Amino acid sequence: MKISHVTFLIAVAMAWTLPALAQQAGQDAKTSYQYAMDTAEAAYDAAKSQCDAMAGVPHDICVANARAARIRIEEEATAAHKNTLAAYTQARMRIATAFHERDKTRCETLVGNEREVCLAQAKATLVTLQADARADRKAIEARLDANDAKIEAEYRVALQKCDAFAGAVKDGCVSTARTAYGK
Repeated sequence: MKISHVTFLIAVAMAWTLPALAQQAGQDAKTSYQYAMDTAEAAYDAAKSQCDAMAGVPHDICVANARAARIRIEEEATAAHKNTLAAYTQARMRIATAFHERDKTRCETLVGNEREVCLAQAKATLVTLQADARADRKAIEARLDANDAKIEAEYRVALQKCDAFAGAVKDGCVSTARTAYGK
């Protein structure tokens, strides 16, 4: 008798705490996102204050590095918080743009042909990173579409197997197939 009371009390305690745990998980995601954003801002402020000791082009390069690092942290945190393929792709595009701006700032120190080559290299890197982000998104979407097609084909096979039965057995088979394949 004691065991059943203990089991009952544990079950009641778990049922009572599950909604709180679910709410806490949502708060943890929001908290970790806010922590990442605050960390990015603090790191940027610290890096920028170190840049203030410099002057001229080194100052500009230092600030551009700090800005690119902040954007990377913020975009990665935003993408992880949203957790969608579009968010990850958008983050990669914005990070590429931020590093392109940093590279253009670095190119300002050069003159003549060296500067033009540096700017062309920076642009080529930007185009490459953005193209990779788009290609990765398309590849992932293609894999997801292929997986959906495979599941649909397996579902049709399961339904066809159910045709061998009749009555309640067939209904049970169809119901099991629908449940198994989420239909």
